[in-house]
Amino acid sequence: MKKLIVLAALALSPVFSAQEMVDKPVQSYQTAQYQAKKKAFVDNLLSKMTLDEKIGQLNLPTSGDFTTGMAQSSDIGKKVEQGLVGGLFNIKGADKIKAVQKVAVEKSRLKIPMIFGMDVIHGYETTFPIPLGLAASWDMNLVQQSARVAAREAASDGINWTFSPMVDISREPRWGRVSEGSGEDPYLGSEISKNMVYGYQGKDLANGTNILACVKHFALYGAGESGKDYNTVDMSHVRMFNEYFPPYKAAVDAGVASVMASFNEVDGVPATGNRWLQTEVLRNQWKFKGFVVTDYTGINEMVDHGMGDIQQVSALALKAGIDMDMVGEGFLTTLKKSLSEGKVTQAEIDTAARRILEAKYDLGLFDNPYKHGDAKLAAKEVYNMENRTIARNIAAQSMVLMKNENQVLPLKKSGTVAVIGPLVNNSMNMAGTWSVATKHAISVNLMQGLQANYGKEVKFLSAKGANIDYDAKLEEIYAAHGKKTDRDNRSKEELLKEAVDAANKADVIVLAIGESAEMSGESSSRSEITIPQSQVDLLNELKKTGKPIAMILFTGRPLALTNVKDTPDAILNAWFPGSEAGNAMADVLFGKVNPSGKLPMTFPRSLGQVPIYYNAKNTGRPLDQKLVEKCEYQRFRSNYMDECNTPLYPFGYGLSYTKFNYSDMTVSNANPKGNQTIQASVTVTNNGNYDGAEVVQLYIRDMVGTITRPVKELKGFQKIFLKKGESKKVSFDITPENLKFYNGDLKYDWESGEFDLMIGTNSDEVKHSKINWTK
Repeated sequence: MKKLIVLAALALSPVFSAQEMVDKPVQSYQTAQYQAKKKAFVDNLLSKMTLDEKIGQLNLPTSGDFTTGMAQSSDIGKKVEQGLVGGLFNIKGADKIKAVQKVAVEKSRLKIPMIFGMDVIHGYETTFPIPLGLAASWDMNLVQQSARVAAREAASDGINWTFSPMVDISREPRWGRVSEGSGEDPYLGSEISKNMVYGYQGKDLANGTNILACVKHFALYGAGESGKDYNTVDMSHVRMFNEYFPPYKAAVDAGVASVMASFNEVDGVPATGNRWLQTEVLRNQWKFKGFVVTDYTGINEMVDHGMGDIQQVSALALKAGIDMDMVGEGFLTTLKKSLSEGKVTQAEIDTAARRILEAKYDLGLFDNPYKHGDAKLAAKEVYNMENRTIARNIAAQSMVLMKNENQVLPLKKSGTVAVIGPLVNNSMNMAGTWSVATKHAISVNLMQGLQANYGKEVKFLSAKGANIDYDAKLEEIYAAHGKKTDRDNRSKEELLKEAVDAANKADVIVLAIGESAEMSGESSSRSEITIPQSQVDLLNELKKTGKPIAMILFTGRPLALTNVKDTPDAILNAWFPGSEAGNAMADVLFGKVNPSGKLPMTFPRSLGQVPIYYNAKNTGRPLDQKLVEKCEYQRFRSNYMDECNTPLYPFGYGLSYTKFNYSDMTVSNANPKGNQTIQASVTVTNNGNYDGAEVVQLYIRDMVGTITRPVKELKGFQKIFLKKGESKKVSFDITPENLKFYNGDLKYDWESGEFDLMIGTNSDEVKHSKINWTK
């Protein structure tokens, strides 16, 4: 099947050279000769290792903090010297990492180097939009580019392993970690998954600018009940393989070096101890060759799951296929005893140790343990102007225009603009969640970005207007990890008056409201997914001024916006844009960049609709489509008495400052047979007044199957750039590969029959054409 994704035109963004982009699995350089040499090296090393040293390779503690002079004398340093540590994570700084590595390779008996991991989730010090925002770009060039920059920065500072990409499919906006993933769709998620791996790992892991990727959380973490983090998951294998597994498998197929086990249970057994998952599926079916690490204390937490004491669950994890124990030290403290009691085997310990050693070999650490991390290089590589420019562009391309009545946006480069909202002057919250290396204090906030770019032409007035929430205690919870919300202790009335006074002096209002950075992320589930009432009241008060309102939405998840969507004239979803947030928002607000983002996750009308997603199954009593469109209720049909069936904003939705028109679809062959390739095409015309990019989306519905099939599934997309007045024919090559699914026997195949082909601007607005395909 020909590649279905067309990268955005170069005019949209600065890009790496074609030679630097990776479009094939990174392990292709590992020839038979290389593998034989690696095996011989690791065999020889294992033969020299004591049992304690082998178990030590399976131990991944966190470092704590120390000065470089304390590296050897610290508790961690003593364990490293004894050969009881395989790697460290969340230690930052080239000099610190080099000092600890020096203990490992100069003081330990066998001088085995360590790997150093960090949560480099959406950038290192140069921080990109949160992953859900990055997914909204629908641009695989930019996705890979972000990971490449992150790898280069992290590697220069000593990091050689990242716990990314997080590829959990989720249809649950209450779950805070949707911000860290790519949304609800397995196809889009798979494309992003493999491109993140390519960006981190490159073509050769031994290149000092590449780092190990770690796909997580295997598996199904995004399907937790009630949207609570770490919660129970229960689903059929058909759903697992068709809807939730594809992004993990895409990462494996791309050559990902490591996999992280999830916290939740699968088929009643926690993933960390689930042999079917970690060995039968991951290794036997998918042929994964790397190593598997637990999540933070994942082994220990199986005790609370009810799987036994620490010795029992540690043995369970090893036998399941876990190779490395993050933080819990269950392996370190119990495996020797379990071996003596016959509860684990020497071969199981050796296999796990081998996988860790092989990863270090692939990184080239045995040849040069100091190849990652050089303080002088880091000073040039980290957070430099080139990287910041890339981050600014990617942030702008990730924003989604959700409403734009009366062409309020882009703003005029003249007059007075009132910039109002609780995060307008707050740099600490611009990068969003999981931004552990970000220099938050110097991230560009909205007001700084506007003043720096347009302050000579436009007069900007600023007011906070409201706190994030009326509830001070709740706002304190939101201000986690040092990301202060700068709560203002003035009264509600004083804050509103200041905002209204500023608005009355302005021609237009830019109102930035929504979530603060840590209202989404790990352990940040919300039982309500609306904008807090303090900010809704601010919006409603500003509406009374009669001034046009352009609303910027800060969010790490789909929000239920029904109570606010009609109030502003325009809504621009900025997500959390990263280090260059203010500059990127200024670029979009004033039209330097025409927004082209599309939603990677459905926005519900109300919480009661959740889970709501575009690729749902039909029922035996579907609501008539005309009633769906009118939002009318019908008894004894699948609908609500008090709510529509349709979302507020569908998957794939996003407007532009210009207008794109789609022709009817043409299909090269309506009755294909066997392994033919057919072509489905539309002509897209830019009928507006601005140049811009459009994501053209291909969906397919299998009308009849041996198991029920979704009402539509994303099967391809192209991001095209059109000048105003320009037209372009957009074609998708379709083969039986696009029609395959896992049937009731979990066989991956396609079935003859009728198919509905759909091409459009989002999952709801599509052109249709029916075909009949026989084997």
